[in-house]
Amino acid sequence: MKSAVETLNPTRVKLTVDVTAEELKPSLDKAYKTIGEQVQIPGFRKGKVPAKLIEQRFGRAAVVQEAVNEALPELYTNAIVENDIKPLGQPEVDITDFPLEEGQGLTFTAEVDVRPEIKLPAFDTLEVEVDPIEVSDADLDERITELRERFGTLKGVERKAKKGDFVSIDLSATIDGNEIDSVSGVSYEIGSGTMLEGLDKALTGLKAGEETTFTSPLAGGEHEGQDAECTVKIESVKERELPELDDEFAQLASSFDTLDELKADLRSEVERTKRFEQGVQARDKVLDALLEAIDIPVPDGVVNEEVHNHLEGENRLDDDEHRAEVTESTRKQVATQLLLDEIVETQEIQVGQEELIEYLIMSAQQYGMDPNTFAQALDAQGQVPAIMGEVARRKALATVLESAKVKDTAGNVVDLNEAVDTGDDEADADEKPAEEKPVKKAAAKKSTAKKAAAKDGDEKPAKKAAAKKSTAKKAAAKDGDEKPAKKAAAKKSTAKKTATKKAADDK
Repeated sequence: MKSAVETLNPTRVKLTVDVTAEELKPSLDKAYKTIGEQVQIPGFRKGKVPAKLIEQRFGRAAVVQEAVNEALPELYTNAIVENDIKPLGQPEVDITDFPLEEGQGLTFTAEVDVRPEIKLPAFDTLEVEVDPIEVSDADLDERITELRERFGTLKGVERKAKKGDFVSIDLSATIDGNEIDSVSGVSYEIGSGTMLEGLDKALTGLKAGEETTFTSPLAGGEHEGQDAECTVKIESVKERELPELDDEFAQLASSFDTLDELKADLRSEVERTKRFEQGVQARDKVLDALLEAIDIPVPDGVVNEEVHNHLEGENRLDDDEHRAEVTESTRKQVATQLLLDEIVETQEIQVGQEELIEYLIMSAQQYGMDPNTFAQALDAQGQVPAIMGEVARRKALATVLESAKVKDTAGNVVDLNEAVDTGDDEADADEKPAEEKPVKKAAAKKSTAKKAAAKDGDEKPAKKAAAKKSTAKKAAAKDGDEKPAKKAAAKKSTAKKTATKKAADDK
Protein backbone atom coordinates (compact mmCIF):
# COMPACT_ATOMS: atom_id res chain seq x y z
CA MET A 1 0.00 0.00 0.00
CA LYS A 2 1.27 3.45 -0.93
CA SER A 3 0.16 6.61 0.82
CA ALA A 4 0.95 10.29 0.56
CA VAL A 5 0.09 13.25 2.79
CA GLU A 6 -0.85 16.75 1.69
CA THR A 7 -0.99 19.45 4.36
CA LEU A 8 -4.08 21.56 3.70
CA ASN A 9 -3.50 23.88 6.68
CA PRO A 10 -1.79 23.58 10.08
CA THR A 11 -4.69 21.55 11.45
CA ARG A 12 -5.90 19.51 8.46
CA VAL A 13 -4.30 17.02 6.08
CA LYS A 14 -5.36 14.99 3.08
CA LEU A 15 -4.23 11.37 2.75
CA THR A 16 -4.13 9.67 -0.65
CA VAL A 17 -3.94 5.89 -0.39
CA ASP A 18 -3.31 3.46 -3.28
CA VAL A 19 -4.08 -0.22 -2.73
CA THR A 20 -3.05 -2.79 -5.34
CA ALA A 21 -5.38 -5.53 -6.54
CA GLU A 22 -3.16 -8.10 -4.83
CA GLU A 23 -3.40 -6.28 -1.50
CA LEU A 24 -7.18 -6.05 -1.85
CA LYS A 25 -7.60 -9.74 -2.82
CA PRO A 26 -7.96 -11.10 0.78
CA SER A 27 -10.82 -8.67 1.38
CA LEU A 28 -12.45 -9.68 -1.92
CA ASP A 29 -12.18 -13.37 -1.01
CA LYS A 30 -13.75 -12.63 2.35
CA ALA A 31 -16.52 -10.66 0.64
CA TYR A 32 -17.37 -13.62 -1.63
CA LYS A 33 -17.53 -15.87 1.42
CA THR A 34 -19.66 -13.42 3.40
CA ILE A 35 -22.19 -12.97 0.59
CA GLY A 36 -22.20 -16.74 -0.08
CA GLU A 37 -23.14 -17.42 3.53
CA GLN A 38 -26.01 -14.93 3.37
CA VAL A 39 -27.78 -16.17 0.21
CA GLN A 40 -29.55 -19.36 -0.73
CA ILE A 41 -28.99 -20.56 -4.31
CA PRO A 42 -30.60 -23.84 -5.44
CA GLY A 43 -28.04 -26.60 -5.85
CA PHE A 44 -25.48 -25.04 -3.53
CA ARG A 45 -25.05 -25.11 0.22
CA LYS A 46 -24.61 -21.79 2.05
CA GLY A 47 -20.99 -20.73 1.92
CA LYS A 48 -20.25 -23.02 -1.05
CA VAL A 49 -21.52 -20.78 -3.84
CA PRO A 50 -18.82 -20.23 -6.53
CA ALA A 51 -17.45 -16.70 -6.85
CA LYS A 52 -18.38 -16.46 -10.53
CA LEU A 53 -22.00 -17.34 -9.75
CA ILE A 54 -22.13 -14.69 -7.02
CA GLU A 55 -20.87 -12.10 -9.51
CA GLN A 56 -23.49 -13.20 -12.07
CA ARG A 57 -26.31 -13.01 -9.55
CA PHE A 58 -25.37 -9.85 -7.66
CA GLY A 59 -22.78 -8.10 -9.81
CA ARG A 60 -19.11 -7.44 -9.09
CA ALA A 61 -19.96 -4.01 -7.69
CA ALA A 62 -21.78 -5.58 -4.71
CA VAL A 63 -18.80 -7.82 -3.95
CA VAL A 64 -16.31 -4.96 -4.24
CA GLN A 65 -18.50 -2.76 -2.05
CA GLU A 66 -18.51 -5.43 0.65
CA ALA A 67 -14.73 -5.85 0.35
CA VAL A 68 -14.07 -2.11 0.56
CA ASN A 69 -16.38 -1.74 3.56
CA GLU A 70 -14.39 -4.43 5.34
CA ALA A 71 -10.92 -3.21 4.36
CA LEU A 72 -11.20 0.58 4.51
CA PRO A 73 -10.98 1.11 8.30
CA GLU A 74 -7.78 -0.92 8.55
CA LEU A 75 -6.30 0.65 5.43
CA TYR A 76 -6.96 4.13 6.81
CA THR A 77 -5.50 3.24 10.21
CA ASN A 78 -2.37 1.81 8.61
CA ALA A 79 -1.95 4.99 6.56
CA ILE A 80 -2.16 7.35 9.55
CA VAL A 81 0.30 5.19 11.49
CA GLU A 82 2.70 5.02 8.55
CA ASN A 83 2.63 8.80 8.15
CA ASP A 84 2.70 9.55 11.89
CA ILE A 85 -0.56 11.50 11.76
CA LYS A 86 -2.39 12.43 14.98
CA PRO A 87 -6.04 12.70 13.92
CA LEU A 88 -8.77 14.63 15.71
CA GLY A 89 -12.18 13.22 14.85
CA GLN A 90 -13.54 11.19 11.96
CA PRO A 91 -12.09 11.44 8.45
CA GLU A 92 -13.98 12.52 5.36
CA VAL A 93 -13.30 9.68 2.92
CA ASP A 94 -13.79 9.68 -0.84
CA ILE A 95 -13.13 6.69 -3.08
CA THR A 96 -11.56 7.97 -6.29
CA ASP A 97 -10.81 4.64 -8.01
CA PHE A 98 -13.29 1.81 -7.40
CA PRO A 99 -11.91 -1.62 -8.48
CA LEU A 100 -14.79 -2.77 -10.68
CA GLU A 101 -12.51 -4.57 -13.14
CA GLU A 102 -10.45 -7.66 -12.46
CA GLY A 103 -6.89 -6.70 -11.47
CA GLN A 104 -7.80 -3.10 -10.73
CA GLY A 105 -6.67 -1.52 -7.44
CA LEU A 106 -8.40 0.81 -4.99
CA THR A 107 -7.58 4.49 -4.46
CA PHE A 108 -9.17 6.70 -1.83
CA THR A 109 -8.53 10.03 -0.13
CA ALA A 110 -9.18 10.94 3.50
CA GLU A 111 -9.28 14.46 4.88
CA VAL A 112 -9.00 14.72 8.65
CA ASP A 113 -8.29 17.32 11.31
CA VAL A 114 -4.97 16.73 13.05
CA ARG A 115 -3.09 17.92 16.09
CA PRO A 116 -0.99 20.92 15.12
CA GLU A 117 2.70 21.21 15.87
CA ILE A 118 3.22 23.13 19.12
CA LYS A 119 6.57 24.47 20.26
CA LEU A 120 6.60 24.62 24.05
CA PRO A 121 8.57 27.26 25.94
CA ALA A 122 10.77 26.44 28.93
CA PHE A 123 8.34 26.20 31.83
CA ASP A 124 10.75 27.84 34.26
CA THR A 125 10.55 31.04 32.19
CA LEU A 126 6.87 31.48 33.05
CA GLU A 127 6.20 34.10 35.73
CA VAL A 128 2.80 34.92 37.25
CA GLU A 129 1.55 36.97 40.18
CA VAL A 130 -1.16 35.83 42.60
CA ASP A 131 -2.97 37.22 45.62
CA PRO A 132 -1.20 36.85 48.99
CA ILE A 133 -2.57 34.61 51.74
CA GLU A 134 -4.23 36.80 54.35
CA VAL A 135 -6.52 35.44 57.07
CA SER A 136 -8.62 38.25 58.54
CA ASP A 137 -10.81 38.28 61.63
CA ALA A 138 -13.80 38.51 59.27
CA ASP A 139 -12.73 35.24 57.63
CA LEU A 140 -12.50 33.57 61.03
CA ASP A 141 -15.87 34.98 62.15
CA GLU A 142 -17.51 33.66 58.99
CA ARG A 143 -16.13 30.16 59.64
CA ILE A 144 -17.25 30.24 63.28
CA THR A 145 -20.74 31.38 62.25
CA GLU A 146 -21.02 28.51 59.78
CA LEU A 147 -20.02 26.07 62.53
CA ARG A 148 -22.52 27.55 65.01
CA GLU A 149 -25.29 27.31 62.41
CA ARG A 150 -24.60 23.61 61.95
CA PHE A 151 -25.10 23.09 65.67
CA GLY A 152 -28.02 25.48 65.99
CA THR A 153 -31.55 24.46 67.02
CA LEU A 154 -34.88 25.49 65.51
CA LYS A 155 -37.48 27.22 67.66
CA GLY A 156 -41.03 28.17 66.67
CA VAL A 157 -41.86 31.88 66.62
CA GLU A 158 -45.09 33.87 66.44
CA ARG A 159 -44.03 36.68 64.09
CA LYS A 160 -43.62 37.55 60.43
CA ALA A 161 -41.18 35.36 58.53
CA LYS A 162 -37.87 36.85 57.48
CA LYS A 163 -34.68 35.84 55.71
CA GLY A 164 -32.95 32.97 57.48
CA ASP A 165 -36.15 31.56 59.01
CA PHE A 166 -37.20 27.97 58.37
CA VAL A 167 -40.82 27.62 57.29
CA SER A 168 -43.09 24.67 56.62
CA ILE A 169 -45.10 25.45 53.48
CA ASP A 170 -47.81 24.14 51.16
CA LEU A 171 -47.16 25.09 47.55
CA SER A 172 -49.16 24.66 44.35
CA ALA A 173 -48.74 25.89 40.76
CA THR A 174 -51.39 26.38 38.06
CA ILE A 175 -51.30 27.35 34.39
CA ASP A 176 -54.53 28.64 32.81
CA GLY A 177 -56.45 27.43 35.85
CA ASN A 178 -55.09 23.86 35.63
CA GLU A 179 -53.03 22.62 38.58
CA ILE A 180 -49.60 21.52 37.37
CA ASP A 181 -48.02 20.46 40.65
CA SER A 182 -48.44 20.74 44.42
CA VAL A 183 -46.52 19.80 47.58
CA SER A 184 -47.39 19.94 51.28
CA GLY A 185 -45.37 20.22 54.45
CA VAL A 186 -42.14 21.17 52.72
CA SER A 187 -39.41 22.67 54.90
CA TYR A 188 -37.69 25.67 53.34
CA GLU A 189 -35.12 28.24 54.46
CA ILE A 190 -36.10 31.72 53.34
CA GLY A 191 -33.30 33.28 51.33
CA SER A 192 -31.73 30.00 50.21
CA GLY A 193 -33.14 30.39 46.69
CA THR A 194 -33.37 26.62 46.19
CA MET A 195 -36.97 26.48 44.96
CA LEU A 196 -39.04 28.73 42.72
CA GLU A 197 -37.97 32.18 41.62
CA GLY A 198 -39.88 34.77 43.65
CA LEU A 199 -40.64 32.39 46.54
CA ASP A 200 -38.31 34.15 49.00
CA LYS A 201 -39.96 37.50 48.35
CA ALA A 202 -43.45 35.99 48.63
CA LEU A 203 -42.73 34.33 52.00
CA THR A 204 -41.03 37.32 53.61
CA GLY A 205 -43.51 39.14 55.86
CA LEU A 206 -46.05 36.30 56.12
CA LYS A 207 -47.12 34.71 59.41
CA ALA A 208 -48.11 31.10 60.08
CA GLY A 209 -51.52 30.40 58.54
CA GLU A 210 -51.21 33.14 55.90
CA GLU A 211 -50.91 32.57 52.17
CA THR A 212 -50.15 34.56 49.02
CA THR A 213 -49.79 34.12 45.28
CA PHE A 214 -46.98 35.01 42.92
CA THR A 215 -45.97 34.30 39.33
CA SER A 216 -42.85 32.27 38.60
CA PRO A 217 -41.35 30.30 35.70
CA LEU A 218 -41.38 26.56 36.45
CA ALA A 219 -37.96 25.03 36.96
CA GLY A 220 -38.62 21.52 35.59
CA GLY A 221 -41.07 19.06 34.09
CA GLU A 222 -42.91 19.30 30.79
CA HIS A 223 -43.85 22.92 31.53
CA GLU A 224 -40.29 24.02 32.32
CA GLY A 225 -39.78 27.73 31.68
CA GLN A 226 -43.50 28.52 31.49
CA ASP A 227 -44.92 31.11 33.89
CA ALA A 228 -47.26 29.62 36.48
CA GLU A 229 -49.46 31.18 39.14
CA CYS A 230 -48.13 29.85 42.44
CA THR A 231 -49.95 29.77 45.78
CA VAL A 232 -47.93 29.35 48.96
CA LYS A 233 -49.19 28.98 52.53
CA ILE A 234 -47.01 29.03 55.64
CA GLU A 235 -47.87 26.36 58.20
CA SER A 236 -45.16 27.28 60.71
CA VAL A 237 -42.20 29.65 61.20
CA LYS A 238 -39.03 28.70 63.04
CA GLU A 239 -35.84 30.61 63.70
CA ARG A 240 -32.43 29.12 64.31
CA GLU A 241 -30.94 29.68 67.75
CA LEU A 242 -27.16 29.61 67.75
CA PRO A 243 -25.24 28.06 70.65
CA GLU A 244 -23.21 30.30 72.93
CA LEU A 245 -19.63 30.76 71.78
CA ASP A 246 -17.72 29.27 74.71
CA ASP A 247 -15.61 26.30 75.73
CA GLU A 248 -18.72 24.11 75.96
CA PHE A 249 -19.49 24.82 72.31
CA ALA A 250 -15.89 23.99 71.36
CA GLN A 251 -16.26 20.60 73.06
CA LEU A 252 -19.61 20.02 71.31
CA ALA A 253 -18.44 20.98 67.82
CA SER A 254 -14.90 19.59 67.85
CA SER A 255 -12.33 17.48 69.65
CA PHE A 256 -10.91 20.57 71.36
CA ASP A 257 -11.45 21.47 75.01
CA THR A 258 -11.34 25.25 74.69
CA LEU A 259 -12.70 27.90 72.36
CA ASP A 260 -9.23 29.31 71.81
CA GLU A 261 -8.00 25.94 70.54
CA LEU A 262 -10.99 25.69 68.20
CA LYS A 263 -10.38 29.18 66.84
CA ALA A 264 -6.72 28.42 66.23
CA ASP A 265 -7.68 25.31 64.30
CA LEU A 266 -10.33 27.16 62.26
CA ARG A 267 -7.78 29.85 61.42
CA SER A 268 -5.44 27.13 60.14
CA GLU A 269 -8.27 25.69 58.05
CA VAL A 270 -8.98 29.09 56.53
CA GLU A 271 -5.29 29.45 55.70
CA ARG A 272 -5.24 26.01 54.03
CA THR A 273 -8.31 26.93 52.00
CA LYS A 274 -6.75 30.21 50.89
CA ARG A 275 -3.50 28.42 50.03
CA PHE A 276 -5.45 26.04 47.84
CA GLU A 277 -7.31 28.94 46.21
CA GLN A 278 -3.95 30.59 45.63
CA GLY A 279 -2.80 27.42 43.87
CA VAL A 280 -5.90 27.43 41.67
CA GLN A 281 -5.27 31.08 40.80
CA ALA A 282 -1.67 30.23 39.90
CA ARG A 283 -2.87 27.35 37.76
CA ASP A 284 -5.25 29.54 35.80
CA LYS A 285 -2.69 32.31 35.32
CA VAL A 286 0.07 29.92 34.27
CA LEU A 287 -2.26 28.26 31.78
CA ASP A 288 -3.30 31.65 30.39
CA ALA A 289 0.35 32.68 30.16
CA LEU A 290 1.13 29.54 28.15
CA LEU A 291 -1.80 30.11 25.81
CA GLU A 292 -0.72 33.71 25.24
CA ALA A 293 2.90 32.74 24.62
CA ILE A 294 2.11 30.06 22.04
CA ASP A 295 0.21 30.38 18.79
CA ILE A 296 -1.94 27.24 18.79
CA PRO A 297 -3.90 26.65 15.56
CA VAL A 298 -7.31 25.23 16.42
CA PRO A 299 -9.20 22.97 13.95
CA ASP A 300 -12.37 24.79 12.88
CA GLY A 301 -14.13 21.50 12.20
CA VAL A 302 -13.64 20.30 15.77
CA VAL A 303 -14.81 23.63 17.22
CA ASN A 304 -17.87 23.82 14.96
CA GLU A 305 -18.89 20.27 15.82
CA GLU A 306 -18.60 20.90 19.55
CA VAL A 307 -20.49 24.19 19.32
CA HIS A 308 -23.28 22.61 17.28
CA ASN A 309 -23.67 19.75 19.78
CA HIS A 310 -23.74 22.21 22.67
CA LEU A 311 -26.35 24.50 21.12
CA GLU A 312 -28.43 21.56 19.91
CA GLY A 313 -28.51 20.19 23.45
CA GLU A 314 -29.77 23.56 24.69
CA ASN A 315 -32.18 23.92 21.75
CA ARG A 316 -30.54 27.28 20.89
CA LEU A 317 -29.19 26.66 17.40
CA ASP A 318 -30.64 29.97 16.16
CA ASP A 319 -29.22 32.08 19.01
CA ASP A 320 -26.33 33.83 17.21
CA GLU A 321 -25.22 35.80 20.25
CA HIS A 322 -24.99 32.67 22.40
CA ARG A 323 -23.28 30.83 19.53
CA ALA A 324 -20.53 33.47 19.50
CA GLU A 325 -20.00 33.07 23.26
CA VAL A 326 -19.89 29.28 23.08
CA THR A 327 -17.57 29.36 20.07
CA GLU A 328 -15.09 31.57 21.89
CA SER A 329 -15.03 29.42 25.03
CA THR A 330 -14.89 26.19 23.00
CA ARG A 331 -11.97 27.47 20.94
CA LYS A 332 -10.05 28.18 24.15
CA GLN A 333 -10.92 24.75 25.56
CA VAL A 334 -9.70 22.99 22.43
CA ALA A 335 -6.48 25.03 22.45
CA THR A 336 -5.99 24.17 26.13
CA GLN A 337 -6.43 20.49 25.51
CA LEU A 338 -4.09 20.48 22.52
CA LEU A 339 -1.50 22.27 24.66
CA LEU A 340 -1.80 19.82 27.55
CA ASP A 341 -1.71 16.82 25.20
CA GLU A 342 1.54 18.16 23.76
CA ILE A 343 2.99 18.46 27.26
CA VAL A 344 1.89 14.90 28.06
CA GLU A 345 3.70 13.63 25.00
CA THR A 346 6.89 15.67 25.30
CA GLN A 347 7.21 15.02 29.04
CA GLU A 348 6.32 11.33 28.55
CA ILE A 349 3.72 11.52 31.30
CA GLN A 350 2.20 8.20 32.31
CA VAL A 351 -0.94 7.47 34.34
CA GLY A 352 -0.66 4.90 37.11
CA GLN A 353 -3.45 2.65 38.31
CA GLU A 354 -3.69 4.42 41.67
CA GLU A 355 -4.06 7.79 39.94
CA LEU A 356 -6.82 6.44 37.73
CA ILE A 357 -8.66 4.93 40.69
CA GLU A 358 -8.35 8.18 42.65
CA TYR A 359 -9.87 10.12 39.75
CA LEU A 360 -12.71 7.61 39.31
CA ILE A 361 -13.58 7.76 43.01
CA MET A 362 -13.55 11.57 42.94
CA SER A 363 -15.75 11.67 39.81
CA ALA A 364 -18.15 9.06 41.19
CA GLN A 365 -18.67 11.18 44.29
CA GLN A 366 -19.43 14.16 42.06
CA TYR A 367 -22.22 12.23 40.37
CA GLY A 368 -23.42 10.59 43.58
CA MET A 369 -22.62 7.10 42.29
CA ASP A 370 -20.92 4.04 43.69
CA PRO A 371 -17.31 4.07 42.37
CA ASN A 372 -17.52 0.48 41.08
CA THR A 373 -20.80 1.15 39.28
CA PHE A 374 -19.38 4.38 37.86
CA ALA A 375 -16.22 2.61 36.63
CA GLN A 376 -18.25 -0.18 35.02
CA ALA A 377 -20.46 2.34 33.23
CA LEU A 378 -17.42 4.17 31.83
CA ASP A 379 -15.87 0.89 30.71
CA ALA A 380 -19.10 -0.18 28.98
CA GLN A 381 -19.15 3.14 27.10
CA GLY A 382 -15.49 2.85 26.10
CA GLN A 383 -14.62 5.99 28.08
CA VAL A 384 -11.66 4.65 30.08
CA PRO A 385 -9.05 5.86 27.52
CA ALA A 386 -10.63 9.35 27.64
CA ILE A 387 -10.48 9.29 31.45
CA MET A 388 -6.81 8.31 31.37
CA GLY A 389 -6.18 11.17 28.95
CA GLU A 390 -7.88 13.55 31.37
CA VAL A 391 -5.75 12.38 34.29
CA ALA A 392 -2.61 12.73 32.15
CA ARG A 393 -3.54 16.33 31.27
CA ARG A 394 -3.94 17.18 34.93
CA LYS A 395 -0.51 15.72 35.64
CA ALA A 396 0.87 17.76 32.74
CA LEU A 397 -0.55 20.96 34.20
CA ALA A 398 0.91 20.08 37.60
CA THR A 399 4.30 19.63 35.94
CA VAL A 400 4.12 23.15 34.52
CA LEU A 401 3.02 24.61 37.86
CA GLU A 402 5.93 23.02 39.67
CA SER A 403 8.41 24.67 37.28
CA ALA A 404 6.83 28.12 36.88
CA LYS A 405 7.84 31.11 39.00
CA VAL A 406 4.95 32.31 41.15
CA LYS A 407 4.99 35.40 43.38
CA ASP A 408 2.28 37.13 45.34
CA THR A 409 1.49 40.82 44.92
CA ALA A 410 3.76 41.61 47.87
CA GLY A 411 6.72 40.15 45.99
CA ASN A 412 6.99 36.95 48.05
CA VAL A 413 7.85 33.74 46.22
CA VAL A 414 5.00 31.21 46.44
CA ASP A 415 6.13 27.63 46.86
CA LEU A 416 3.43 25.50 45.23
CA ASN A 417 5.32 22.33 46.14
CA GLU A 418 4.85 22.93 49.85
CA ALA A 419 3.00 20.03 51.45
CA VAL A 420 -0.24 21.16 53.02
CA ASP A 421 -3.41 19.60 54.34
CA THR A 422 -5.94 18.79 51.63
CA GLY A 423 -8.72 20.42 53.62
CA ASP A 424 -10.63 17.14 53.85
CA ASP A 425 -11.57 17.91 57.47
CA GLU A 426 -13.42 20.99 56.35
CA ALA A 427 -15.19 19.22 53.50
CA ASP A 428 -16.28 16.37 55.77
CA ALA A 429 -17.51 18.69 58.48
CA ASP A 430 -19.76 20.48 55.98
CA GLU A 431 -21.61 17.24 55.30
CA LYS A 432 -22.12 16.18 58.93
CA PRO A 433 -25.57 16.62 60.50
CA ALA A 434 -25.75 18.95 63.48
CA GLU A 435 -26.14 16.20 66.03
CA GLU A 436 -22.90 14.47 65.06
CA LYS A 437 -19.57 15.48 66.53
CA PRO A 438 -16.82 15.98 63.95
CA VAL A 439 -13.87 13.68 64.31
CA LYS A 440 -10.43 15.04 63.57
CA LYS A 441 -8.56 13.12 60.85
CA ALA A 442 -4.92 12.85 59.94
CA ALA A 443 -4.37 15.29 57.11
CA ALA A 444 -3.29 13.83 53.78
CA LYS A 445 -0.30 15.49 52.17
CA LYS A 446 -0.27 16.60 48.57
CA SER A 447 1.53 19.40 46.77
CA THR A 448 -0.50 22.53 46.17
CA ALA A 449 0.43 22.40 42.50
CA LYS A 450 -1.01 18.92 42.06
CA LYS A 451 -4.13 19.77 44.05
CA ALA A 452 -4.73 22.91 42.01
CA ALA A 453 -4.24 21.07 38.73
CA ALA A 454 -6.64 18.32 39.80
CA LYS A 455 -9.47 20.52 41.03
CA ASP A 456 -12.89 18.96 40.40
CA GLY A 457 -14.91 20.00 37.42
CA ASP A 458 -12.21 21.75 35.42
CA GLU A 459 -12.36 19.43 32.47
CA LYS A 460 -14.76 16.63 31.76
CA PRO A 461 -14.23 13.65 29.51
CA ALA A 462 -15.26 15.07 26.20
CA LYS A 463 -18.00 14.32 23.83
CA LYS A 464 -16.64 12.74 20.73
CA ALA A 465 -16.78 14.58 17.45
CA ALA A 466 -19.49 13.16 15.22
CA ALA A 467 -18.46 11.39 12.04
CA LYS A 468 -18.95 13.29 8.80
CA LYS A 469 -20.05 11.07 5.95
CA SER A 470 -20.22 11.85 2.26
CA THR A 471 -21.98 9.63 -0.26
CA ALA A 472 -18.72 8.39 -1.68
CA LYS A 473 -17.33 7.39 1.69
CA LYS A 474 -20.17 5.34 3.16
CA ALA A 475 -17.98 2.31 2.63
CA ALA A 476 -15.72 3.57 5.42
CA ALA A 477 -18.57 3.81 7.89
CA LYS A 478 -20.40 0.53 7.46
CA ASP A 479 -18.06 -1.84 9.24
CA GLY A 480 -16.18 0.71 11.33
CA ASP A 481 -18.74 0.69 14.13
CA GLU A 482 -18.33 -3.04 14.60
CA LYS A 483 -14.53 -3.04 14.77
CA PRO A 484 -13.32 -0.73 17.56
CA ALA A 485 -9.73 -1.91 17.18
CA LYS A 486 -9.68 -0.91 13.53
CA LYS A 487 -12.00 2.06 13.67
CA ALA A 488 -11.25 4.73 11.09
CA ALA A 489 -11.62 7.49 13.67
CA ALA A 490 -8.64 7.53 15.96
CA LYS A 491 -8.62 10.39 18.48
CA LYS A 492 -11.68 12.52 18.99
CA SER A 493 -11.79 16.13 20.12
CA THR A 494 -12.25 16.39 23.83
CA ALA A 495 -13.22 20.05 23.99
CA LYS A 496 -15.93 20.11 26.63
CA LYS A 497 -19.16 21.85 26.31
CA THR A 498 -18.65 22.02 29.73
CA ALA A 499 -18.72 20.72 30.72
CA THR A 500 -19.06 21.51 33.38
CA LYS A 501 -19.50 25.05 33.98
CA LYS A 502 -16.02 25.41 35.51
CA ALA A 503 -14.37 24.18 32.34
CA ALA A 504 -15.93 26.98 30.35
CA ASP A 505 -15.49 29.68 33.01
CA ASP A 506 -12.07 28.90 34.45
CA LYS A 507 -10.19 28.10 31.28
